[in-house]
Amino acid sequence: MTDLTPLPTPEDIRRLHERYAPSPQAFESVHGHCVIVWRIAEQLLDALAARGTPAAVDRDLVRAGCLVHDIGVYRLYDADGGGFDRANYIRHGLLGHEILAAEGLPEVLCRFCSHHTGVGLTKNDVTRQNLPLPPADYLAETPEEQLVMYADKFHSKSTPPRFLTPAAYTTAVRRFGDAKAEAFTHLRHTFGDPDVHTLSTTHAHRLVDAP
Repeated sequence: MTDLTPLPTPEDIRRLHERYAPSPQAFESVHGHCVIVWRIAEQLLDALAARGTPAAVDRDLVRAGCLVHDIGVYRLYDADGGGFDRANYIRHGLLGHEILAAEGLPEVLCRFCSHHTGVGLTKNDVTRQNLPLPPADYLAETPEEQLVMYADKFHSKSTPPRFLTPAAYTTAVRRFGDAKAEAFTHLRHTFGDPDVHTLSTTHAHRLVDAP
């Protein structure tokens, strides 16, 4: 399923994060989030397998995708990690794609960066919202891409970081239209709901539910 031979290991990816992180705090935020997203995806895969309906995905590719998906966020920090360009956050996926491509990693891995934002950005989204991105579709197409995108929705790198329940994310994404909420609901039906209550306790991050 992948042309990566072999996939970068978690240690390889950690070293990549360390090279691009401008400060220990940035590393802790971004790499820590990526690790949590993998734990969410792993939990979802384990739950599907336990129900006798294992997802037809390359588990190692999902892990690598989770661990690299937000690496472009480092490009939004100042050189010393003090300032952060929040206005251009929407570009972090494309910036991550550029980082991985420059590192010689193939498209199958680069796409986890550029195709995980929200529940997918269409060319129409980009043009209608005047987003600072080249007009194109940035959609999760493979089951692996869809799972990484979905798992990412349940944890935020906010200060302080937090987990979101499915209801909380549904409420948040509905601001962008009912179609986005429906796309998220479809992902829930496909992959199930993670146990964010346990994850919140394990990582000591606040849990946000729908109002």
